[in-house]
Amino acid sequence: MIQRPQTIWLLLASALAFATLKLSLFSGNLLVENLKQFQRFTAMSSIPLMILTVGVAIASLIAIFLFKNRKLQIRISLAALVVSLLTIFLGYLQTKNFLPDEWSFDLTSLLYVAIPILLILAIRGIYLDEKLIKSVDRLR
Repeated sequence: MIQRPQTIWLLLASALAFATLKLSLFSGNLLVENLKQFQRFTAMSSIPLMILTVGVAIASLIAIFLFKNRKLQIRISLAALVVSLLTIFLGYLQTKNFLPDEWSFDLTSLLYVAIPILLILAIRGIYLDEKLIKSVDRLR
């Protein structure tokens, strides 16, 4: 059933993942040819980060339509959660390329943190559905 609450969480996680491709994680000064240059760092700024972010978004979308196979849906959502946490870590590692004390996280970096939270809520909802189905099957 597509109208379950976890569908909303997965859809929001996917939308936020796609949004992080354009919205910045942090911004600051970068030394380019002995000149300070102000830049915003988005998921598109790094190829591995871009690939992982698109992977999280697509995995979340795919998980929505696997409502008949809840175990696979949980596995895909868990994989998306792990990759989402990895994107946060890789994004943080990119701060080392910027000049020390001359960068700061942007307000839109909260979107990067919201994605794993939404995925956890979706996994919890899927698990509760699985538990409910098993309890109903025992009564039959």
